[in-house]
Amino acid sequence: MTALASTAQVGRDVLLLGAATSDQTPQRACPPEVLARHQDILSIPAPAEGWSGAPQAVDVFGVLTGEVRISHGDRVICGNMHDARTRDSRFRAGVGMVVVPKAGEREPIVVSWATPLKPRWIPTVRLGAPSPVQQNDTARLLVRAACIAVAIALALSALMGFATARDRTFLYYVSICLVFVLWQAVLGGLSGYPEPWLPVHDRASWWLVGLTAMVLALLLPVLWRLNGGARLWPGSRNGQRVVLWALIGAGLCVPWLGVTGLVRMAAALELVFILGCIACLGVGLWALFKRDGYALTGLLALAPWWILILADAAQAQWLTSYRIEALQLSATWFLMMAAYALNLRLGRLRQQRDEMRQLADTDALTGLPNRRHGLHLLARHLERAGAEQQPLAIGFLDIDLFKDINDRFGHDVGDQVLVAVARGLRGAVRVQDDVIRMGGEEFLVLLPGASHGAALARLENVRLQMASVAAPLGIAGLDVTVSIGLAALRPGRDDLAGLLRRADHAMYRAKRAGRDQVCDGEQPLTADDPLIA
Repeated sequence: MTALASTAQVGRDVLLLGAATSDQTPQRACPPEVLARHQDILSIPAPAEGWSGAPQAVDVFGVLTGEVRISHGDRVICGNMHDARTRDSRFRAGVGMVVVPKAGEREPIVVSWATPLKPRWIPTVRLGAPSPVQQNDTARLLVRAACIAVAIALALSALMGFATARDRTFLYYVSICLVFVLWQAVLGGLSGYPEPWLPVHDRASWWLVGLTAMVLALLLPVLWRLNGGARLWPGSRNGQRVVLWALIGAGLCVPWLGVTGLVRMAAALELVFILGCIACLGVGLWALFKRDGYALTGLLALAPWWILILADAAQAQWLTSYRIEALQLSATWFLMMAAYALNLRLGRLRQQRDEMRQLADTDALTGLPNRRHGLHLLARHLERAGAEQQPLAIGFLDIDLFKDINDRFGHDVGDQVLVAVARGLRGAVRVQDDVIRMGGEEFLVLLPGASHGAALARLENVRLQMASVAAPLGIAGLDVTVSIGLAALRPGRDDLAGLLRRADHAMYRAKRAGRDQVCDGEQPLTADDPLIA
């Protein structure tokens, strides 16, 4: 057997961290000033035959502010939800203690706490065997921590969305997530776990009410928009701003309120929340009646809040027991629905961007890539051909006597000829983006991977196909022919401009030679070669 006693040693099959300690489990008695604020006391009596002698676990949760005192006989502890260092490490979602009364003993277990701000926000005390009570406490902690983790993950996702779309709506959503994280941390006591990271101290009620005002300032306008209020009544945006800044102002005033003012503020915020949910429900149903499909997202985001409102009105026991978890799950569902709506917005922005890019890169008449986009495509082909040592050829095509076609038959027929030629060229290549309208009656055909001989044969086939594009137009006397100049890439000698220039020269040579033919660009254009239209 290997002895491992230092703070960090590695044995053959185990890593031992830490060392033996003489520190006792932290337990803290309530100071007198805390006990003076404990107006609510619960005495849990022993069974009729007395305690059985088995360990008894007591867990107190749902106490949003102040200390909780648990005592049995001479053993007294006092725990604060916003400072995990004051609590038994076996209980993290509540303040708990395990006692072992002697068999037959009748000493009650006494729990006391400060009167909550709202009459219905009463704590829940769970009594039973240590294992199931602690498991329930752990499950609550997992739910609370998971809700905060989801909010943080959604905020990070929105930041990436902002980096992609540069839309400030994503930053607004990030601020919503961060405020909800702080609110949930104070609500569930995680602001003090594992050590206090927010200066809550004994001002938890003030923190909770102030953050609740901030949450409502962000929650209600978003619910209104998700349910279609801004789409049905664009003028309501001013009202949304009034609600937002009024609630933010109320939240900022909370630190200077006394206990009575705090109670009134909490009641006022609850009323504002209910009225806001009524308004959002009404507008959401009206928008759905008007066949606004986006309103369904808003109604789904609103659904858990209405469940809480109705359960609170009915004084449902499950809500009393799991109020904190229910609030956090409702907030998480809301954030997820808002994220879904945000992703829909991102999708629309991307679609609009793609449509704008398509319009910028496409010739409106023929639907082919325009000159700017075509040159970009040719540059990519050149780069790939150089890197992969592959052949590349291009064909510069010009419709013969196109000015005469416009003069004899009109510009409408000229446009029909351009569209027919573009359609024929598309059918002659493997990739439609390899046909480009350079302007006027000029087109560029890209032939990546084609050798000089193969490119010449393919362009000759294109020339023959162009002779038949006029027939479907049914215009008597209309004949369409094309002159094509071929240029094959010469590695190390041609750049983009040089390749285009050789193809252009070859096309003019085809026109000089009588039109309706393909010429290659191996010979430079001389001064004797006229530019023939």
